[in-house]
Amino acid sequence: MTFRKKGSKNPPLLSLEFILQNHADFVACVGMFFVLGLMFEGTAEVSIVFITLQHGVTFPAAEAEEAEAERATAPKFLYHYGAKDLATVFFYTLVAIIIHATIQEYVLDRINRRMQFPKQRQGKFYESGQFSVFFLVSCIWGTFILVSENCLSDLTALWKAHTHNMMTFQMKFFYISQLAYWFHAFPELLFQRSRPQELSQQAVYVGLHLFHIAGAYLLYLNHLGLLLLMMHYFVEFLSHSCDLFYFSDEKFQKEFSLWAIVFILGRLVTLIVSLITAGFQLAGGQNGGSDDPAEDVNVLAAKIAVLSSSCSIQAYVTWNLFNVQLQRWMEEDAPLQAPSVKKKRIKGRFCRKGMENGVATSN
Repeated sequence: MTFRKKGSKNPPLLSLEFILQNHADFVACVGMFFVLGLMFEGTAEVSIVFITLQHGVTFPAAEAEEAEAERATAPKFLYHYGAKDLATVFFYTLVAIIIHATIQEYVLDRINRRMQFPKQRQGKFYESGQFSVFFLVSCIWGTFILVSENCLSDLTALWKAHTHNMMTFQMKFFYISQLAYWFHAFPELLFQRSRPQELSQQAVYVGLHLFHIAGAYLLYLNHLGLLLLMMHYFVEFLSHSCDLFYFSDEKFQKEFSLWAIVFILGRLVTLIVSLITAGFQLAGGQNGGSDDPAEDVNVLAAKIAVLSSSCSIQAYVTWNLFNVQLQRWMEEDAPLQAPSVKKKRIKGRFCRKGMENGVATSN
């Protein structure tokens, strides 16, 4: 793999600029060590922890039949979470960095050179391009999982307790991939040379996604979290797609208003699904009546925390929408007001030179 040349002059070897330009190549070399470790018996066990999913459980035949009675698509080999998942997330974070750099170099950079965007729009163009690809792939992948596990045909799967608190291979791999992608976004803020004023806002945006994805993963709210993610990702995909059209031609500014309506509807549907699911969960917990009162309190607190968190994030992203909309309105009004002010100044200067007290003067 050759080093990429971003400019006419190559930066000094091992300098910060050199590392930033070729970070994907260095990360690829680190990932190759884990892959090559599979070839040797002494290191294969360690490499498997990083590359393959861990904490799998094979059920006996009797328990497998019970699981299949509840859900026909449930396999005999299921997974739960554990400490070894951190190693797997680390490896796929490296993979996400490599894919990110590949898309930017072979797709986005070529589009940018052809369209010749101004420098102030290039950062937003790269961000919208990367997120559009990620949200589109995640929506297709997540919808396939929901259909294959009968979550759309049987909505009670969102609040029913699953057998042994386990998850399927495709469900766990989806969550591992999601965590890896959002973890990779933190070093990308440095690699993409984000401006200091945008750094805190982007860090909060990434942190909120990590918080909710990890919460759904650790609390075994896999199907509910996946459904909410799909609705959220679909709205975000429309948002960044509208931005890409707007960058190509400003006449697509009207599409932003259409997206704002879809955005608000998406927030409302997310809140409704969260309220219904949490309501059935709470009702089921109260009717079930666990033998341990402390366990009931802990489950009740967790469900209330999930509902509060969902409502808070919807309020936060809606507030950001209003701020972005106001900022765009101000940018649209600024060029309209500038010519009128200039015209008044010219008129006033002409009046002072050509007239005095309402009477024309001559030099």
